[in-house]
Amino acid sequence: MTEAERDASPPARAEERVLVVNCGSSSIKYQLLAMADERRLAAGAVERIGESEPRQQHRAGGEEWLRPVAARDHREAFRGVATALRTGGALEASGALVAIGHRVVHGGERFHAPTLLDAGVCEALRELSPLAPVHNPANLVGIEACLAAFPEVPQVAVFDTAFHQTLPPRAFRYAVPEDWYRRFGVRRYGFHGVSHRYVAERAARALGRPLAALNLITLHLGNGASAAAIEAGRCIDTSMGMTPLEGLVMGSRSGDLDPAVPLHLERVAGLAPEEVDRALNQDSGLRGLCGTNDVREILAREAAGDEAARLALEIYAYRLRKYLGAYAAVLGRVDAVVFTGGVGENAPRVRELACAGLERLDLCIDATRNDGATGEVCEVGRRDRATRLLVVRTDEELQIAREALAAIRVPRGA
Repeated sequence: MTEAERDASPPARAEERVLVVNCGSSSIKYQLLAMADERRLAAGAVERIGESEPRQQHRAGGEEWLRPVAARDHREAFRGVATALRTGGALEASGALVAIGHRVVHGGERFHAPTLLDAGVCEALRELSPLAPVHNPANLVGIEACLAAFPEVPQVAVFDTAFHQTLPPRAFRYAVPEDWYRRFGVRRYGFHGVSHRYVAERAARALGRPLAALNLITLHLGNGASAAAIEAGRCIDTSMGMTPLEGLVMGSRSGDLDPAVPLHLERVAGLAPEEVDRALNQDSGLRGLCGTNDVREILAREAAGDEAARLALEIYAYRLRKYLGAYAAVLGRVDAVVFTGGVGENAPRVRELACAGLERLDLCIDATRNDGATGEVCEVGRRDRATRLLVVRTDEELQIAREALAAIRVPRGA
């Protein structure tokens, strides 16, 4: 849902609440929001589902608890979530919960927008599982369990890939045999779309200009990391590819890599494909370079003179600068660069290194403002430059809630 579409929708009624759900293979994370003022009423997580000693963390009304729960599977875990929400008063009446929004990692080419869930959509998600074998099956297990726990509530899939479905073919196609694309879906899809959309719209409001009038580069920097080039509100390129492995250096993912490397390792090291896949996703990136994916630890080690930490940061920042330069070329004019995610929001040193040497592209950090950046939106660039540098705190759960609510409602004038 775009900002314009949201503005065209009727305002939320005081009693309307949306539950946001993010399911993993052994976990459920959830938040309940009151949509009239977009206030969080409750949040929590169930962990170790189907394993020994499952537990649930829950926060509501200023209280927080962590306790063992029965969670032999996701269905049982969702019953615990429903009980916690109703017992704590977050759901004062059965009619208050108007929608449930599910984060789904991969929507392929089929899903371009938030989609009401039914048996047909669930089957389509099952068919897309080969594109995201780790994430989509877990998302689907959670969706089906939640449908059983809340059968009376409309439920909506919100896709990480949907925001990037505006990419033109020159950006999403790979130079590989046509048959690979047509039969097996080999193309760029992009991820973190919920976050990129949210911070782009939030940045536009901060700049006091319509998103449709802006060219932005958004950098979602967390343990996973991705860049997006956004022209007039539409994503026209993004760094992650068919999977979240491509692009920037990440916490434990390699990012861009010669595709012959896995073949070389299979031949000379005897590594099985699943071993290479696991290593590139879990043991590479910053962790592979210096032994940890915790940027706070790496920054402390760099400050103490640790050479491995210094090199890891240099490689990380160098890749960021390459993408900033590439997307500046793609867009032609850059009105703002937006940093977000756990690293993008909280690591001034990373922002400084990302922009170092890019003055000719009008990307100029103001050291004092960068070091003191706080709040939901903060400007960290020099005031005398046309390209603005912003730090925007992302809120993917709120974006999912907004899109889920919009998907179940009829816009004004319809």
